[in-house]
Amino acid sequence: MFEFVRAHTRLFQFILLLLILPSFAFVGMQGYTSMMGGANASVASVDGRKITQGEWEVAQREQNDRIRRQNPNIDAKLLDTPEAKHQALESLVTERTLKAAAEHQHLTPTVEETKARFWADPQFAFLRNADGATINAGLLAAQGMTPSGFLERLRQDYALRQVTAPVEASAVAGSAIAKLAFDSLLQQREVQTQRFDVKDFAAKINPSEADLEAFYKDPANSAKFQLPETAQIQYVVLDLEALKKDVSFTEDDLRKYYAENASRYGVPEERRASHILVKVERSAPADERAKAKAKAEELLAQVRKNPASFAEVAKKNSQDEGSAVNGGDLDFFGRGAMVKEFDAAVYAMKQGEISNLVETDFGYHIIQLTGTRGGEKKPFEAVRAEVESEVRKQLAQRRYSEAAEQFGNLVYEQSDSLQPAADKLKLQIQTATVTRKPAPGAAGPLASTKLLDAVFGNEALHNKRNTESVETGPSQLVSAHVTQYNAARIPPLADVKDKVRAQLVNTLASAEARKAGEARLAAMKATPTDTAGLDAAVAISRAKPANFTRAQLEAVLGADAAKLPTVIGVSADDGSYVVVRINQLQPRDPAIVDDKRATQQYASAWARAEGQAYLAALKSQYKAAIKIASPASAASAP
Repeated sequence: MFEFVRAHTRLFQFILLLLILPSFAFVGMQGYTSMMGGANASVASVDGRKITQGEWEVAQREQNDRIRRQNPNIDAKLLDTPEAKHQALESLVTERTLKAAAEHQHLTPTVEETKARFWADPQFAFLRNADGATINAGLLAAQGMTPSGFLERLRQDYALRQVTAPVEASAVAGSAIAKLAFDSLLQQREVQTQRFDVKDFAAKINPSEADLEAFYKDPANSAKFQLPETAQIQYVVLDLEALKKDVSFTEDDLRKYYAENASRYGVPEERRASHILVKVERSAPADERAKAKAKAEELLAQVRKNPASFAEVAKKNSQDEGSAVNGGDLDFFGRGAMVKEFDAAVYAMKQGEISNLVETDFGYHIIQLTGTRGGEKKPFEAVRAEVESEVRKQLAQRRYSEAAEQFGNLVYEQSDSLQPAADKLKLQIQTATVTRKPAPGAAGPLASTKLLDAVFGNEALHNKRNTESVETGPSQLVSAHVTQYNAARIPPLADVKDKVRAQLVNTLASAEARKAGEARLAAMKATPTDTAGLDAAVAISRAKPANFTRAQLEAVLGADAAKLPTVIGVSADDGSYVVVRINQLQPRDPAIVDDKRATQQYASAWARAEGQAYLAALKSQYKAAIKIASPASAASAP
């Protein structure tokens, strides 16, 4: 019963990610230009209403913020790809489609209905104050939201869920169908392999100088050796780290901050308790409640008479299934983690004390306090470095908005040099050599495709002007200046001879490996009983691919098995060739997924498929259209 309460931290993260992520609007000059310029251009439309470039950019910011919350260490350049941007647009179109459907179907709940659902939903218990009547504004403020804003976001989310929920709930999947589907998906095949490695043939290949030159000059190969265009740049970075160096404060400021935030520099008090629960709802009939209370009083008298028997009594009598097996033990929990009546009782008790009956929405509790820890406050000297770091950060954050505007103006108005911006804001001018795409392993600003697009734009490359102020990360702006440009070129053969030799040898060795593999394949087809040179038999499936790549695995599992044994040949990613003998078919491994889980997973997949099909129909009904080509379609275009 109390497991979800003690796990409130995980719930908090989950719900914030899915339901209450704050939206950020453009401000200042950016907001003005969004109304007047390209930010108002239409990139998609739903139900006759356009989605603008500016709205798309906001969606990208929210998507990136959500991903960073889920994975703080994610490589920033993965968030700035064309695919990631297009995904944000697709999600925005989906949201607008569901919103249109909710409005037309009158599915949006009222504010009162939303509040009622919020107060009735146990997963939101951690967001309620101890009085049980107000929302914890502090937790919401940490996410940049107000209680009213949270409830409005929740109301919208409830509305969107109601559009597809009935369709998904209507999906029915029988166990027989699920078993057939999983048997097909996870069928095992016993195979033996013989590999013809490129490296075994490469050792025997020694191309001549004429071979190398011919391979190098072949138009089909020359592009492999081309050096990309590069730009040597100077760049300056305005971020919180840069601003932290220039903030000033006194020792008194640090001590004042410490005093005002003393609770942050202590170890939060936690208490450990065990309890015995006699379940009864507050709305239950009076005689039922009286019976439950009498039972609880009887148990209370029993443990009061013999406190050492508390765990045994809890195991036999507590109706909290989650803790009863542990003698009623709830482990350590912080203040506010439990429902208000339970929490108040525990934090008013002394070690070893047994409470009077405590009534909550769940019934009657008998509580024994079994442990306390934390509550100590660290002295200022012990946390001075932490306090100083936080003060610097906050002062830098206050300065950032003003500095960002100055930075943007300086790099634009004095576009022939970054020095004025560096001098004014005390920034360091850095240098780098970059290409149009982020280099492997690039990090920070140099991993930003936005910055690189600006560097290789006409203004920076040909007019020798600073790039505009580019946002390359949270609270981080960058401007760059091109000092030298090198066009793409094919270097002389002498400069890349080793690379040419390696590629030619690999190409010739791959051809020899395939030739030898295909000869062995033909021989085995002619003599099916010939198993010389084959490895030991192994069972493979989509759940147990062994050493096969996805493409190889699908080729083996897709091979005609009407008559066994049979043999096929598959190429490896490195150019090697693999001969595969399929000996027999085997049923799926029940250890991977049993029939019960198979039915559950199939039903879940079926429900998602039904929901997606319905969503596709809604997009057609409300004429949802994206005007920006997807990266995949753009790449495949002639």
